[in-house]
Amino acid sequence: MGDKPTIAISHLGCEKNRIDTEHMLGLLVEAGYGVDNNEDLADYVIVNTCSFIEAAREESVRTLVELAEASKKIVITGCMAQHFQEQLLDELPEAVAVVGTGDYHKIVDVIERVEEGERVKQVSAEPTYIADETTPRYRTTTEGVAYLRVAEGCDYRCAFCIIPHLRGNQRSRTIESIVAEAEQLAAQGVQEIILISQITTNYGVDIYGKPKLAQLLQALGKVDVPWIRMHYAYPTGLTPDVIAAIKDTPNVLPYLDLPLQHSHPQILRAMNRPWQGRVNDGIIENIKEALPEAVLRTTFIVGFPGETQEHFQHLLQFVQRHEFDHVGVFTFSPESETPAYNLPNQLPQTVMDERRDALMAIQQPISLRKNLQQVGKVVDVLIEQQNPQTGELIGRSSRFAPEVDGQIYLRGDARLGSIVPVEIQNADPYDLYGQVINSPVAIF
Repeated sequence: MGDKPTIAISHLGCEKNRIDTEHMLGLLVEAGYGVDNNEDLADYVIVNTCSFIEAAREESVRTLVELAEASKKIVITGCMAQHFQEQLLDELPEAVAVVGTGDYHKIVDVIERVEEGERVKQVSAEPTYIADETTPRYRTTTEGVAYLRVAEGCDYRCAFCIIPHLRGNQRSRTIESIVAEAEQLAAQGVQEIILISQITTNYGVDIYGKPKLAQLLQALGKVDVPWIRMHYAYPTGLTPDVIAAIKDTPNVLPYLDLPLQHSHPQILRAMNRPWQGRVNDGIIENIKEALPEAVLRTTFIVGFPGETQEHFQHLLQFVQRHEFDHVGVFTFSPESETPAYNLPNQLPQTVMDERRDALMAIQQPISLRKNLQQVGKVVDVLIEQQNPQTGELIGRSSRFAPEVDGQIYLRGDARLGSIVPVEIQNADPYDLYGQVINSPVAIF
């Protein structure tokens, strides 16, 4: 290691941010830097921040202030660095550098410049970079799982969303590049690859002239990985060829993460969502008919400016009617660089909180019913954790994505990172409980 400083990374935010963190770690390790989990022992702490909504910014600020109070030299990266670059340097004297979302691959150069005494601002006005299979990477997920970014940035301009401002326009990787990285991950023993981008169903439009998700899934079907999961599938992009690719490619899971955000056409139009209210025109029914085994997850925003009680009732009935497997609900967060920030009829936080709780109260019995349908079945489970005190295993079936869905708590023996058959014995609204087949029996 020589006399190079030791660096810790504090990771905040989404899995897209996580991949940036993993590439920074890989580049630093390749350059000979010591990377330590313990921030107390590190010479520098890189904080990879999130700036998507107010709550995420508050968490990022808390982390930065705690490190500043501990007199740490801080390198601020990620969305908040892109968003508030000058302000962060002005208000945090401990910040030795800010690095934008399109510049994280320059992290080694940034550290070298800081070591020479420079206070660095490395922020491209328009992010254009995207890492590929040749970029060093040090994974931070459990050993059986890896995220694989197929594209970065977004060409849509939803009224509430600041992501295009922070991440730039869509830029896709080639199918060959993505498959090459998937093969690298398979060689490392990864059992589940999760495809991510801002809009995965728009994959390839920018480089091929039209969406190429179906062709990408077919190509990934040749990679020796048991599970390939797709996040951020806009319903209008689930065309017949994409549905066919999901059905006909054995390792592509019929798990659809549909970021619907609302059901009422007027609210969707106000949100400037791509399908402008067409979500009710049979799209969900068509998906269920074409993929009867599909697990459907979605997210909704309640309290968007102008959302009336009538609009909200429409959403409640929509959730009752379609019975999604998993639902996440967020209250509207006004972001200053977005059109929705200045819209009239902003709702009080108390009303938004009440609507979020009411929507979750509708969803909970649906989720419980869906989970109870698993009791008595034998399902494949990816083993991710083990409680060292009790020996209890924790894993997920293909119905559950990491972080956002439930887990399966297990009795029995199995190796971390392996996929094993499990008999499901019990369920609650969020999680399942079971026994590893061919292990000593223990009933919950």
